Amino acid sequence: MHVADQLQDTIDRSGSLACVGLDPRVALLPPQLREPSVYDPREAVAAAFLAFNTALIDAIAGHCACVKPQVACYEAYGAAGMRCLEATIAHARERGIPVIVDAKRNDIGSTATHYRQAWLGTAPGLDNSPLPGAGGDWLTINGYLGSDGVTPFLGEQAGQGGVFVLVKTSNPGSAELQGIATAETGTVMEAMAALVDKWGANRLGICGLSDVGAVVGATWPQEARTLRAAMPNTLFLVPGYGAQGGTAADALAGIRSDGRGVIVNSSRGIIAAWQQSDTPDAFADAARAALEAMNADLASAR
Repeated sequence: MHVADQLQDTIDRSGSLACVGLDPRVALLPPQLREPSVYDPREAVAAAFLAFNTALIDAIAGHCACVKPQVACYEAYGAAGMRCLEATIAHARERGIPVIVDAKRNDIGSTATHYRQAWLGTAPGLDNSPLPGAGGDWLTINGYLGSDGVTPFLGEQAGQGGVFVLVKTSNPGSAELQGIATAETGTVMEAMAALVDKWGANRLGICGLSDVGAVVGATWPQEARTLRAAMPNTLFLVPGYGAQGGTAADALAGIRSDGRGVIVNSSRGIIAAWQQSDTPDAFADAARAALEAMNADLASAR
């Protein structure tokens, strides 16, 4: 199935536009997961992260659109962390949840091809048989090297893995570059939007959305409306909801008239919801409750 159709199908079945960020940190682990289970300190953290993630995934399965592990949280713990990440991706997919790998990769030529092999596809073995990568469905990328830094990330066949290109990020400093006006295109972000629309033009799924998506922050709702006009068939991955100040209405500013085209990320607000609870042992239940509250908030703004 085309990755955009797969994601839209999950949205339709769950009724949710929520993307749950699986960004574990030691400070976010509930007390019962902080007891080392193995001798190696990095393996102990990775084991705790995996126990945390699998419980969260089991709790939110069927109630979210997708999950988005932030690769940096796992890379910090070396090979142990990366094994945890691969196991997390596999568990999410076993539970029928699409996975966005948040790595923001950026390069050209064979290096970009290797990044695609690592996160979305397969790499050749010594006998040229395909060896599976991490198994993600989507990968966040930085498109500011231009077309030759994006094309290698796209599969030869549309829909066999998708990318989300940074267009208008949620951080305040994004305006320093992305908001610069140009004589030809309006702003740098609008120039990037035009490229994203072009890259995805012939890669649409049945749902009418392409496998070349865009990262568009909830903290910039007016810009999101402008960018939607520039990218009518693009799926928006929207960070900045909640902790960064974006409201549900802000997060949905770029939604299409048919109610499609937006998924809204929340990380700490869901996975650390147990910190606002009197029962940290029930951290997965707290995450599920926070997700349901987010779903209700987004539904009221649609």
